[in-house]
Amino acid sequence: MNAIEYITDINDPRTAMFTSLTEAQLRNRLNPDEGLFIAESPKVIHVALDAGYTPVALLCEERHIEGDAAEIIARAPGMTVYTGSRDTLASITGYKLTRGVLCAMRRRAMPTVDDICYGARRVVVIDGVTDTTNIGAIFRSAAALGIDGVLLTRTSCDPLNRRSIRVSMGSVFLVPWTWIDDPVADLHKAGFTTAAMALTDNSVPIDDAELNATERLAIIMGTEGDGLAHDVIAGADYVARIPMAHGVDSLNVAAAAAVAFWQLRALQNS
Repeated sequence: MNAIEYITDINDPRTAMFTSLTEAQLRNRLNPDEGLFIAESPKVIHVALDAGYTPVALLCEERHIEGDAAEIIARAPGMTVYTGSRDTLASITGYKLTRGVLCAMRRRAMPTVDDICYGARRVVVIDGVTDTTNIGAIFRSAAALGIDGVLLTRTSCDPLNRRSIRVSMGSVFLVPWTWIDDPVADLHKAGFTTAAMALTDNSVPIDDAELNATERLAIIMGTEGDGLAHDVIAGADYVARIPMAHGVDSLNVAAAAAVAFWQLRALQNS
């Protein structure tokens, strides 16, 4: 049975996880086992539940208890449900809720780089990308286009940031991911050929036959402004580029990732 608790005060401490805690506070680096993230909208929450994430609490408009939130509540017996009127919840969160439903969920223990690489043929490294929208879009493309795992440098944005989750439409729950400290060295050790996406004099187009025939490939994507570090480019087995027209020199990193994932996908007969 779920406890239903009504909220009328915008300063109610019971809803701090939804309203006042920062992303860093939710993540709780000092006590990772107590870290949380917030998933928005029934569709995304169901994707997280299907992936095995544990719900802690739900915040929804009163009318959604028997509506959009009903199935979520049924799937999580014992979860506390905080509710109130639409205007009350809007005053608490500062905006109208996405379809009236937010869910605080427990983070899981992070897998190792070896866990992500085991059995994988195509992985992506996200190196120094801090824009939450780009992170979410890259994950959505990775899920749709056959990427087996995502590895992020610690200078990149957390994929379980609320906006990243929303932009990915829950794809952050579909593709396994973890943090990586030395992308080139660690992936070489795991048996991957590495391809740094960058514009250099020795870069090859992403439709290069030899590159596409690689059995196990790690695609390294950098931030738009500064791109990949020189040592990452120098250490990679390939430097790859997307051929451009009309004098355009580059694409947004999320768009570039989608193009690269499709072109460099693992073929069934390779």
